[in-house]
Amino acid sequence: MRHRLSSAKAFVLQLFVAAAATLPGMPASAQNITSQEWGATDKGERVELFTLKGARGLEARITNFGGRVVDLYVPNAHGSKTDVELGFDDFQSYYRKDNIYGALVGRYVGRISHGGSFPLDGKTYQLQKTAPDAKYVIHGGTAAFSNKVWTAQISDGEEPSLILTLDSPDGDGGFPGMLRTSVTYTVTRNNELKLDYRASAVGGPTIANLTNHSYFALQGEGNGDISGQTIQVFADKYTPADADNLQTGRILPVDGTPLDFRKPARLGDVLHSSFPQIAMRQGLDINFVVNGKPGILRPAARLKDPSTGIVLDVATTQPCILLYSDGIGHRTMTGKGGKIYRTFYAMSLETQNYLDAVNHPEFPATPSTILEPGNPLHEVTVFKFSNG
Repeated sequence: MRHRLSSAKAFVLQLFVAAAATLPGMPASAQNITSQEWGATDKGERVELFTLKGARGLEARITNFGGRVVDLYVPNAHGSKTDVELGFDDFQSYYRKDNIYGALVGRYVGRISHGGSFPLDGKTYQLQKTAPDAKYVIHGGTAAFSNKVWTAQISDGEEPSLILTLDSPDGDGGFPGMLRTSVTYTVTRNNELKLDYRASAVGGPTIANLTNHSYFALQGEGNGDISGQTIQVFADKYTPADADNLQTGRILPVDGTPLDFRKPARLGDVLHSSFPQIAMRQGLDINFVVNGKPGILRPAARLKDPSTGIVLDVATTQPCILLYSDGIGHRTMTGKGGKIYRTFYAMSLETQNYLDAVNHPEFPATPSTILEPGNPLHEVTVFKFSNG
């Protein structure tokens, strides 16, 4: 099944259909999707929390602040539901704390090297930095999508959807060109959370690399660490990083390394490995190249917890998937219900294009993270939950 589109027509059509789903005067609630007021930013921007309920029990609560997945209730093997999403109880905790829990990440996920600069059409662009001597700009920098209030529309039905749209203007955080982005979250009848990403350059070229940064805790959020879980990644290769966690530009085989997850591996046997790519990060923060052709929805990873029996299968059209084991060291975070989150309490499975590709022409050029007007981005990632 092919998801990549060749023109901006489908993007415009999707926005038209989304807007029609919530015409003025329509109620804020529907059969399988509801909304509630959740707060406001210092600028007075309205923040809402949306609940999407699936036919087989999957329930997602998502806010238009950063497109963050706040709660994700999944049927477990014991006949009840488990919230598998790390996060907070209220908007202010997302707004005031330095965090990226459950968020949409853009315009560009990961670290942009060379002090946060990159070439485009013969010019070098410098992104805004939080410190003059910073070696990189991460996750969109000062223009981070995770901290923006998105315009929301709802689409009800057996498979309810939340459509979030955002225009990032030319110069936002130092990024060139306007980027028009739409992300549609759908809870399917098969207990899947499907994310459909679309973005187009308006008026001139720009760059984009989008993902969602959910922190998955299949054992239940705040209920201990992930050491007993098994991970499988459908990838023969990975892209190593240096001591600053910046991409080296190399693509290496996983064969013969502790990063060979082509067969299920217990995470507790991996997270404390002396292998340099793991030891330098004190856990997993590794980008893998998903087997198969980019643009085609295909298996990327499988995570399974033995206590809840919950299995998470990730499929994507994106070229890569990054595994991040939430290595927060000796720090702690107070999450939902006052629960304490510690290191290795979650796993992020970030589907994305090659990291820092704008500064590494040696990475595959297709699909490109450079967007030209009339040549939009379209990627799909599916998180499917089951138990057994």
